[in-house]
Amino acid sequence: MRRHTRRPSARTAAAAVLVAAALIPPALGPVGAATAAPAVPPPSAAPRLGSCGAGELCLWTTGGFQGARRVHELSGLDIESCTALPGGATAASLANRTGRPVTTYQSAECAETGEFETYPGTGTWVPESPYRIRAFKVWER
Repeated sequence: MRRHTRRPSARTAAAAVLVAAALIPPALGPVGAATAAPAVPPPSAAPRLGSCGAGELCLWTTGGFQGARRVHELSGLDIESCTALPGGATAASLANRTGRPVTTYQSAECAETGEFETYPGTGTWVPESPYRIRAFKVWER
C-alpha cells in the first residue's frame, strides 16, 4: 500500500529557515556562514629554565636563571655540611639536580633564625627565591 506524503511548500520551508535562524545564537552566525573563532589569549610563555646538568646544584645571581651561574657538583660537596657562597656572594634563583634534598639559607652560616627552604633533588627549578641565598646544605636522602 502506497502512502501519499505531502511535500512542504516553498513558503513553509522558508518559514522553517527563518525560525531556525532566530534560534541560532548571534555568536555562531547563520548556518553555513564562516565565522571567526572567539579571541583566546595566547598561552603564557613558560619560563625558560637555566642550564644545569644532572648531579649539579646551580645558583644564579639574579632571578629567572639570569646573571652569573655558580655550579656545585654533588661529588665535590660535603653532605649535611653548611656551604657558604664564597666572598659574600648571593643567589636569587636555583636548580637542584643533585638527586638529594638541598636546603638554601638566607644566613651565610646556615642559621635557622633567618629564612630557609628545602628543595627536593628530583629536578627542582626555582626562578625566584623568596630571599637572597647565602648558603646551602645537601642532605642524605
